[in-house]
Amino acid sequence: MKKEKQDEAKIASELLLECNCAWNGQLYGAYPQGTPQLSLMRLSIPPHTSLPWHTHPMPNVAYLLSGELTVEDKESGETHTFRAGQAINESVNSAHRGYTTGVAAELLIAYAGVEGQALSEPLPGEPAEF
Repeated sequence: MKKEKQDEAKIASELLLECNCAWNGQLYGAYPQGTPQLSLMRLSIPPHTSLPWHTHPMPNVAYLLSGELTVEDKESGETHTFRAGQAINESVNSAHRGYTTGVAAELLIAYAGVEGQALSEPLPGEPAEF
């Protein structure tokens, strides 16, 4: 019996983010109580666009597929600009927003919440994020 030639391709992995806190240093507490529900969203933000001020009630992480996104913390005014190929560890129950400048941003966002929980909660007077 003749052996099949093995493909020379190797499996490769790269850990993009591992953390216990948000980009602004806020430590994560416990996960929400309830029946776990994972959500994965693709979000496209046009150039020169600001998302409304909002919070997230659960840990989530985004991966910037293309473009640039600046994330701003409402309380401190601190900002950080993320570029394509970077992961964003978002804050929990802390008001923030993202905005683009001259280029659009496309993200994949994974949320670790529970059934029935909103992925994003706008601040009073702000429209829904999506």
